[in-house]
Amino acid sequence: MNKVPANCKYSRTHEWARLENDGSVTIGITDHAQDALGDIVFIELPEIGKEVTKAKEFGVIESVKSASDIFAPISGKVIAINSNAVTSPAILNTDPEGEGWLIRITINDQTELDQLMNAKEYETFLAETAH
Repeated sequence: MNKVPANCKYSRTHEWARLENDGSVTIGITDHAQDALGDIVFIELPEIGKEVTKAKEFGVIESVKSASDIFAPISGKVIAINSNAVTSPAILNTDPEGEGWLIRITINDQTELDQLMNAKEYETFLAETAH
């Protein structure tokens, strides 16, 4: 497993959220999630302008093994989607926490970001849930 990026916050459902300099938040799936899914072949993302709600499904990701919902780690309004990830979902196989980002939102409640795990807490969570 790759080292968990320190500049992101993490959900228990393996999504990451990164606060950008402009106050928006970029969201994607973790390397752990990508590894568990296997080769990703399809992604369905919300349209720009849609509201996403913390802990609710906002998209679908399909791999050669299965299909999984993607959950919003925080609530907000979608201001950008990564069309490159939609047209070339294999980018999530190689860089899920970088070029494979999924959506960017304006955050509704800053405290939701503070409720997510930091990198060290997420690494501990992964170690504790590994069987």
